Amino acid sequence: MRRTLALALLAALIPPAVPASAAVEDPGWTAPLSTRGRWIVDADGDRFKLRSGNWHGASGTWNGSGSDTDDANHHAGENAGRVPLGLDRAPVADIVAGFRAIGLNSVRLPFSSEMVRDTRPVADTAVAANPQWRGRTPLQVYDGVVAALTDAGLAVILNNHTTTTRWCCGVDGNERWNTSQTAAQWEDAWLTMVRRHAGNPRVVGADLYNEVRRTVLDDPNWGWGNDHDWFAAAQRLGDRILREANPNLLIIVEGINWTGVPVDGFAHERPTLKPVRTLSHTLASSGKLVYAAHFYDYTGPHHSGATGTGETTDPRYRDFSRAELFHVLNRDAFFVSAETGQHFTAPVWISEFGVDGNAGAGSKQREWFGYFTDFLIESDADFAYWPVVGWAERRTANGWGLLFFDRAGVRTGIEVAGDWRADAWRRLTTTGRQGYVAPVASRSMLSPDHADFVASNRMRAAGDWDNGARKAACPDGQRLIGLSHTGNRGFCTNTAAALTWNGHRVVKDQAHVSTDWASGYTKFQCPAGAYLIGYSVRGAAVSSGLCAVATTPLAGTGRTVWFDRSDNRPAGDPGGDFAGGHYKGQCADDEYVAGIAWTGRIFSARTPDALYCREL
Repeated sequence: MRRTLALALLAALIPPAVPASAAVEDPGWTAPLSTRGRWIVDADGDRFKLRSGNWHGASGTWNGSGSDTDDANHHAGENAGRVPLGLDRAPVADIVAGFRAIGLNSVRLPFSSEMVRDTRPVADTAVAANPQWRGRTPLQVYDGVVAALTDAGLAVILNNHTTTTRWCCGVDGNERWNTSQTAAQWEDAWLTMVRRHAGNPRVVGADLYNEVRRTVLDDPNWGWGNDHDWFAAAQRLGDRILREANPNLLIIVEGINWTGVPVDGFAHERPTLKPVRTLSHTLASSGKLVYAAHFYDYTGPHHSGATGTGETTDPRYRDFSRAELFHVLNRDAFFVSAETGQHFTAPVWISEFGVDGNAGAGSKQREWFGYFTDFLIESDADFAYWPVVGWAERRTANGWGLLFFDRAGVRTGIEVAGDWRADAWRRLTTTGRQGYVAPVASRSMLSPDHADFVASNRMRAAGDWDNGARKAACPDGQRLIGLSHTGNRGFCTNTAAALTWNGHRVVKDQAHVSTDWASGYTKFQCPAGAYLIGYSVRGAAVSSGLCAVATTPLAGTGRTVWFDRSDNRPAGDPGGDFAGGHYKGQCADDEYVAGIAWTGRIFSARTPDALYCREL
C-alpha cells in the first residue's frame, strides 16, 4: 500500500512527456523498427542501420557545472550527471544538428534509475544554454532532449546505464540490474520510462541494462534461474515492456560484460554474447530482439581493462593482430548475426566502442581502431560510438568525443580536418546494405528450465492451462517442431507455412491417438486438425501437450522421429543446438508435430522419446 501511494505521488509530481512534433518528418525511415533475421528494418521493410552515438550525462558522468576541474568521464558531487552533456554550452538544437552533420541517425541516451525518481530541479548552470529547462527535474530535461532528437528525425534508444546517478562501470553498486535496487524497482523504472515516451514513434528501443558484471563477491549468470540470472531478468522485463507498455520497441539485451576476479591465477573473462549460442531469448513479440556488446581497445576476452592492483597479463583487444581480432569478435559476439537461420540469429548492435582521439601515430590504440572499424564495415554491423559530446577545453586530456563544444557554444569535432579518426568514421557512416529486406522464417527456443516460458500472448491471456506444471508455448505464428529427450527444451518455427488457429486443446491422455505410431509407448496426440504449439513439464517429465486448432485443414503423411538414444534432426543442423548436452528430436521444416511419445510407468521417467511429425 505504501509503495502504491508513493508511486502515485511520484506520478503526480512528474508530468507526462511531451510527444515529438508530428509535423517533422524524415523521409528516410518510417517507425516502428523491427528485425528480419540479422537486420533491423523500418515499418516499410527497409534496412535501418543503427548509426548511433552515445549522448552521455543523464546517468551520471559529470556534475553539471562545466568547470575546468570537471572531467566528462568521472563522477563528482551530489548533483552529478543529471542531464546530457553540453546543455550548459549550446542550445539543444545546435547539439542535435551536430549529430546529423556527422552522419548519425540514432542516439543511445543513457539514464539512471535514480534519475527517474529524482524530483530535485537541475542546477541552472547545467542548462545555462537551454533556459527553457530551468527549474525542471532531470527526467523532464531528459524528456525535452528526447523530443528534440526525434523532432530532428533521429531515432532514440533508451538505455538504463546505471542504478545510481554516477559514472560507471566498476565495482560501484551498479554491477547488476538488482544491486542498489530491487528487480521490481528496476522494472518499475523501465515501465515508467517506456510509458512516458510510448506516444513518440521515434523512440524505438529499450537497452535494458549496461555492462552487467561481477560484484565484489559474486557473478551474474546466464540461465541458472536465481536472482543473478541476467538471461531470465532480461526475458521477463523485455516481455513486460512489450506486453504492458509499448509493443513497438526493440528490446536490446547486452551480453555479460565480466565474470570472475580479474587477477592472475583466478578464472575471469568477458563472456559477451557467447552464452547466446546455447540459450537465446524468445520474446512474446517476434522481430523485436536485438543483442548488444561493447568493445574497447583496453579490454580483452580475459581482461577487464583494470590497471594497477589486480591487473592481468591477459592480452587486451589492442594486442591482437587483425586476423586474431576478427576471430575473437566472431567467436564472442558476431556469430549471432553472421550465422543465419539459427534460434539465436538476431542483429548485433555494438552499442559502445570508441578511442581517444589523442592517441599518437603508430600507437596500438590507433591500430586497433583501424582493425575494429574495418570489421564493423566488413560485417555491416550496427554501432554506437562512445561518446559523441565532449568539452573543447578538455580535449587534449580527454579526446574521446566526436563533437566538442567550448564555453561559447562553438562546435569543433571529427568533421574538422586533422582528426585521424575522420576517414574511418566517414566509411562507417556511408557504407552498408540499404533498401528492402525480405521477411525470413523464424526459429525460436523454449526454455522452461526453471519457470514458465509462455511466449504466446494468446496463451498467456488464456490463463493457467496446466496448474502446477512449468509451461512452454511458442510465439504466436509459430509451431512446435522439436523437443529434447531431457532438459525440457523445445524448438519452434514458422518455416514453410505460418499456421493460424482459432482455439486450443490441452491433451493429457491418449484419447486422440489415431494410429500406433510408437508401439509400446504412451502418447499425447492432438485431435485431428490441430498441431502442437507447446507442452508442460513437472520436473523432467512431460505432463501435457498444448494443441492449436488450425483454421485451415491439416493432413499429410506421418512419421515417427525417435531421439531417446541419440539426436535425430534434419541434416545440416537447421536452427542450431537448442538443448546442448541432451538428445534432441526435430521434424523437418515442412512438417508439424502432432504428438509426443514417452515410456515409463512412474512419473519421473516420462521424458519425451519420440515425436509424431506430419507433413504440412
